[in-house]
Amino acid sequence: MAEKMYAGNAVLCNEEGYLTEMTQWTKEIGTEIAAEEDITMTDTHWQVVEFLREQVRQEVPLTIRKIGKSGVVSIKEFYALFPEGPLKKASRIAGIPKPVSCI
Repeated sequence: MAEKMYAGNAVLCNEEGYLTEMTQWTKEIGTEIAAEEDITMTDTHWQVVEFLREQVRQEVPLTIRKIGKSGVVSIKEFYALFPEGPLKKASRIAGIPKPVSCI
């Protein structure tokens, strides 16, 4: 496990850059991770992030299909918001573990 600095906070990350402690996440940290992914966060991005975090708190397995059915965004919108691996990128920005469904 590595320690990384985001928004002036030292956080624990795994070798792929995912936070290992969800409780260390803040919106400022999410914004800096998004910048690393070349994503500028909008209100819609944050709605997706909050949905993902809530699903993980409830221990619901995440899939792209589930996000498309969530009513937050369609699958097409999800891919547009988080191009090139939307669930992986969105999960990293949300400070949650990499979903099992992601390779």
